[in-house]
Amino acid sequence: MKLTGNTIFITGGGSGIGRGLAEAFHKLGNQVIIAGRRKANLEETIAANPGIQSVELDITDPQSITAVSQQLIAQYPSLNVLINNAGVMQIDDLSKPVNDALIVSTLTTNLMGPIRLTGALVEHLKQQGDATIINVSSVLGFVPMAISGVYSSAKAAIHSYTQSLRYKLKDTSVRVVEIAPPWVQTDLLDSRNEPRAMPLAPFIEQTMHELGTDADEAIVEIARPLRNNPGPNEAAFVTQFNDMFAGA
Repeated sequence: MKLTGNTIFITGGGSGIGRGLAEAFHKLGNQVIIAGRRKANLEETIAANPGIQSVELDITDPQSITAVSQQLIAQYPSLNVLINNAGVMQIDDLSKPVNDALIVSTLTTNLMGPIRLTGALVEHLKQQGDATIINVSSVLGFVPMAISGVYSSAKAAIHSYTQSLRYKLKDTSVRVVEIAPPWVQTDLLDSRNEPRAMPLAPFIEQTMHELGTDADEAIVEIARPLRNNPGPNEAAFVTQFNDMFAGA
């Protein structure tokens, strides 16, 4: 995708990967609009990056999605990039009954929200000469982490959805790109200071490099072994991967 001259809407843009992408695109001169659950984070991001705009959005609420989409189209008619980044991750135990609130929150935020938001903006994006939809999945969509099984399932579903969306938009001006991050030092699972996770700054730098190519998937080098795992022998790797965390 082209990295300059865009008007970009990023969900979950007040912290973590979303903020990192927002700041990177902002530094390249793009118009960036962020949305997120925590107003304080949005305000902090805007204060640190004059020129970035924000809008309040409840990604779990269809009415909020509809209203914000209409507002964006009216206020930013040149909007041509949507980054579905907002997500929540919680620990669960699939060997026992899973709390229904956890299931609903995870699936509504990570899967239903991006599908609804994309649906609300896709006709506008198709009218742009050059547009991109970026869905942020996870390597856990390819190698599930059993201690967060619902989240991993939602990310696997986002990967599948992204492939279908890409096919349906193949004859339009809209490109569809997937970012599948590895474990990154963010607020998810309180990983900001986790030494086993990839620091945020190099992740953003490498991801921006990948986004500047024609690749359908922006995968940083450390994430490629997990992204490439699916296949006839994937079960053994999934077991090995989860045994590593079980023994931690």
